Amino acid sequence: MDSNEELWQSILSGIELQVSRANFLTWLKNSRLVESHDESILVALPNHFAKEWVQSKYDKMILGAVRNFNTSVKKVEYIVEGGLTKSAVSKQAHRHDINNKQLVIEELKIDPETNLNPRYTLNSFVVGSSNELAYSAASAIIQDVGVKYNPLFIYGGVGLGKTHLIQGIGNEIRSFHKNKIKVKYVTSEKFTNDVVSAIRNRRVEDMKSSYREVDVLIIDDIQFIGGKEKTEEEFFHTFNALYENGKQIIISSDRPPRSLPVLEERLRSRFEGGMIADIGFPDYETRVAIIKTKIQERGTSIDDAIVDLIAKKIQRNIREVEGVLNKLVFYQNNYQKQLNQVQIEKIISDLMDKSRLNVNPNQVIKAVAGFFEIPAGELTGRSRNKEFIEPRQITMYLLREMLSMSYPDIASKIGKRDHTTAIYACKKINGGIQKNPNLSEKLITIKDLVNKSV
Repeated sequence: MDSNEELWQSILSGIELQVSRANFLTWLKNSRLVESHDESILVALPNHFAKEWVQSKYDKMILGAVRNFNTSVKKVEYIVEGGLTKSAVSKQAHRHDINNKQLVIEELKIDPETNLNPRYTLNSFVVGSSNELAYSAASAIIQDVGVKYNPLFIYGGVGLGKTHLIQGIGNEIRSFHKNKIKVKYVTSEKFTNDVVSAIRNRRVEDMKSSYREVDVLIIDDIQFIGGKEKTEEEFFHTFNALYENGKQIIISSDRPPRSLPVLEERLRSRFEGGMIADIGFPDYETRVAIIKTKIQERGTSIDDAIVDLIAKKIQRNIREVEGVLNKLVFYQNNYQKQLNQVQIEKIISDLMDKSRLNVNPNQVIKAVAGFFEIPAGELTGRSRNKEFIEPRQITMYLLREMLSMSYPDIASKIGKRDHTTAIYACKKINGGIQKNPNLSEKLITIKDLVNKSV
C-alpha cells in the first residue's frame, strides 16, 4: 500500500466516526487520494454527483480530518475519477504498475456472488463474555444450515462486531460446504433498493427469484426497513418462502425484535420464533484481545502499555479503536516513531470529541421521545406523570454522558428544574445500568438512534 493510500485510509477511519454508516458507504467509501502537496490534496470521486455532494456537505469535515495528519494543508480539491489530468493519470498508472498485486487483492475483496468480505472470518472474531452466546449460536448453524436456530437474530450497538460475525458465518458456511451452499449477504438498504428498482423496472419476479433461490440469506441492519411498506411486504414473503423450504435466515439489528416499534407485528413475531442473541459491550480483557488482534492484522507492534491505555479509554465502540490504531500505525510507518502516552491520550480525546461534535441536545430529546413513543414536549415539560419519570431521567443522563453538559444546563433544558434533580437522575441511571440489563439495552438503542440522526 503506497503512502497516499495509507494516509487516505487513516483519514477515512476518522471521518467514518462522524457520519452515519449509510452516508459513509454512499459518499465517501469509494473516494481516493490522488495527490498530496504541502498546502492541498486532490481527492477523486466516482461521479459528478458524488463530487458535488461531498464538496458541499463534507468539505470542512474532510479538511479537519486531513489536518489531523498534516496541519499545513489548507485546501481539499475534488475531481471525478474519469476527469483526472494527464499528469495524475500518468502517476496513477505508474502506481498501478508498482502495486498491481495489492490492487488486484483489493478489487477481489468483496465476493461479487455473495457480497461477503473474505477478511471477516470466525477465526478472527474475538470471543468474550459479551458476545459468547451470539458466537456459539453462529458456530452451531454452520453444519446444520436451516435446522438449528432459524432464523438467527443477532442484535447489539454500533461498532460491536455484528457485521463481522454475520459475514463470518456466511464465509464459514461456504468454506465448510465447499461452496455447494448458495449464500447471499445484503444490507437492508440494498434490499430496499432492489425492491424499488424491481418495481420501477417491472422486474419484481426476477428480484423475488434472486432472493428466494439462495440457501442462506443474511440481512444486515434490518431495523432500517421499518415503515417501508413495500419492502416489509416483500421481505415477509421472502422470509416465509425461505423458511418453509428449510433455508437459513440470519439477521442483524441494533436492537431486539420487541424494541422495533415501526416493524410490522407479523415480521417481529417471525424474528422472535428463532434464536435471539445479543452482543454487548466488551469487558477489559476482551478489548485487549481485540486490540492485539487488530495490531497483528496490520503486521505491526505496539507496546503493551499503549494497548492497556487504549483498552481503558475506549470501552464501547470498537470502530473507535480502529480509528486510533490507524493513526498510530500511520505515525509509525511514516515517521518511524512510537507515540508517548500524552500523545495517545490526545488522539483518543480528539476522536471522542469528534464523535459527538454534530450531536445537539434536541437530537437526544427527540431520540428518547421516539423510543418511548411520547411527545418530546413532555420530556421538557413540568408534568409529574409517572410514565414520564424514567424517560426524563434517561434524557438527563444522556445529555450528561454524550454531550458533557453541566447539571444546571441539563436541569434548565429539561423543564427548568433545579440542578439537584439532574444530579439525582444521572446517579440513578448510572447505578441502574449494572443491575438492570433492560435499562442498559434501552440506553444502547437510544444512543444509536441519536447517532443515526446526525
